[in-house]
Amino acid sequence: MHNEDHKEALRMESWRVLRIMSEFVEAFETMVRIGPAISVFGSARTPPDDPYYALAVECGRKLVEKDFAVVTGGGPGIMAAANKGALEAGGTSVGLNITLPTEQIPNPFQNVELDFRYFFIRKVMFVKYACGFIIFPGGFGTMDEFFESLTLIQTLKSVPFPVVLIGKKFWSGLLDWMHSVMEEQFQTISPEDFDLFHLTDDLDEAVSIVHETYLGKRTAGEKLPRFAEDAEPPAGEGTRLGIEPRKGGRLRKDYETTDDS
Repeated sequence: MHNEDHKEALRMESWRVLRIMSEFVEAFETMVRIGPAISVFGSARTPPDDPYYALAVECGRKLVEKDFAVVTGGGPGIMAAANKGALEAGGTSVGLNITLPTEQIPNPFQNVELDFRYFFIRKVMFVKYACGFIIFPGGFGTMDEFFESLTLIQTLKSVPFPVVLIGKKFWSGLLDWMHSVMEEQFQTISPEDFDLFHLTDDLDEAVSIVHETYLGKRTAGEKLPRFAEDAEPPAGEGTRLGIEPRKGGRLRKDYETTDDS
């Protein structure tokens, strides 16, 4: 009976792989059509009477005026606000909705809507099809997107893209801790890593940063090695320096042994 249970579990794992593939394919086929886009992140708990909600509505509108599509996680709060601004401005308003145990209800301001079972597939879409991130105050999910964007840029896994934080009052404590603890006390990051993102209270500045970077007038992460201008931009499978992933099962030469050892 144990063997039969194990076989059934393996069969279900195979179907899960196919489900993951189908979710990627549907998302790729949809997102490739939206054109230049900016991903906007922020708390699902931000109420409509919060000043940041109004600012996110304005952000969606201003991005559409710069001919960007607006991409959010499709939920309430800041996500709904940015989608609302984009939709009311007549632009492309994308919601990358996620199926959760507590059930996230998609906000009503989406004219392109995708539903995901898997967070990791959804996160690929936020990065792969966006020219930049604008990040409002938020919770764990917002922090996750912020730090993942820095990781992708810092490790040269992605061509640098603008990451703009909105709200000095909200973000300053975290950035102070990053300076004092991560950089100075433990040296786990470098001073130049703070060049990978921008902090502002000025929405016009935030939109200008992502727009000018898209036009090539401004460079994100410009202190990092740049990808050659005549080279094809990477898509995340390798690195910006063209280093291929190592093959599994190979022994490094240093550790190779012979019969004489």
